[in-house]
Amino acid sequence: MNTPVAIVLAAGQGRRMKSDLPKVLHDVCGRPMIEYVLDAVRSTGCQRIIVVVGHMADAVKSALSEHDDVEFALQAEQKGTGHAVMMCAEALADHDGPAVILAGDTPLLRPESLAKLLTEQQTRQAACVVGTAETDENEGLGRIVRNENGQFVRIVEQRDATPEQTRIREINTGCFVFDCRALLQSLELIRPENSQAEYYLTDCPEILLGRGQRVIAHCALEVSEAMGINTSEQLAAVSRLMQSRN
Repeated sequence: MNTPVAIVLAAGQGRRMKSDLPKVLHDVCGRPMIEYVLDAVRSTGCQRIIVVVGHMADAVKSALSEHDDVEFALQAEQKGTGHAVMMCAEALADHDGPAVILAGDTPLLRPESLAKLLTEQQTRQAACVVGTAETDENEGLGRIVRNENGQFVRIVEQRDATPEQTRIREINTGCFVFDCRALLQSLELIRPENSQAEYYLTDCPEILLGRGQRVIAHCALEVSEAMGINTSEQLAAVSRLMQSRN
């Protein structure tokens, strides 16, 4: 396997945290939550980690300054997850291999789950592998739409889902493994044609599929691993789950 590069999205403001501290620097069991994410991607063999910063960028850079394998890309304006990854395009220009993309506020993510996604991408020579999980508590989450043969069709967000699609139990976890060349090609084609006027990374798999490339939805994660943190209540819940692991 070619050495993977990791892209960790950490530019968000996290307004609902009601704190001056950048969201990804809030502590979970005594450590900034983003450090658990960095540990997970290192365990899969990533030797380069690009952290996308935005809100209070200097504070995040300072907190991670002792991590020699971390470099930064600046998302000066928050225009969506796809836009965040676009800010890494220059740094990725010479990379030939997998690109792992994940959120900086998912400290419960397990290295072995990421490893499964990487193995699937390499074994199947896929342009993209979407990491998924199954849950009955799918409110507000992107659903994985498959065809009658069980193959990936697209990710549909809750607000765009039909009543039938809202009953889908398989959800997008926000973890992706792309072939880097395919990723850069698809980023050039996404458009902010949605209610938020943002560039969605979740549009990239469907674009690649439409171009005849292989896209796989791999149900390799537990839903707890996808638990993002947007409020103090969610921070407390994730901390309790982390303590139960230790």
